[in-house]
Amino acid sequence: MTNDPKNRRVILTVSGQVEKFVSISPKRVRLMGYVGQPLKTVVKIIPEKKYPFKIVDTKASDQKNIRYTLEETQDLQGTGYVLSVENVRKEQGNYYASISLTTDSKIKPLIQISIYGNILEPKQTEKK
Repeated sequence: MTNDPKNRRVILTVSGQVEKFVSISPKRVRLMGYVGQPLKTVVKIIPEKKYPFKIVDTKASDQKNIRYTLEETQDLQGTGYVLSVENVRKEQGNYYASISLTTDSKIKPLIQISIYGNILEPKQTEKK
């Protein structure tokens, strides 16, 4: 939008190649289950060969509902990481957290992993 009376609106089109920097699977963590049930997810983080990086630090936005570990791995694709995320919440409720992965890359110095928790009351069994 402009203040030019003859050209109030200008449409701009941008195009280009988008290159993948990292493969993250799954992209988001969902921890859904019942109170007392073990809930854990593993996230694989694989840098693209063209953009290698190391993860140099980690930080969770919420340390009361989740616990996590990060391990470096080596395979045919090269260096990668396995992020294990576990629910530690003991009561019913929902929560949102994120884990920030600081890299040594100038291209993408921070990777965020979103975590959604939905902890339900245990099912009540009927007595007959």
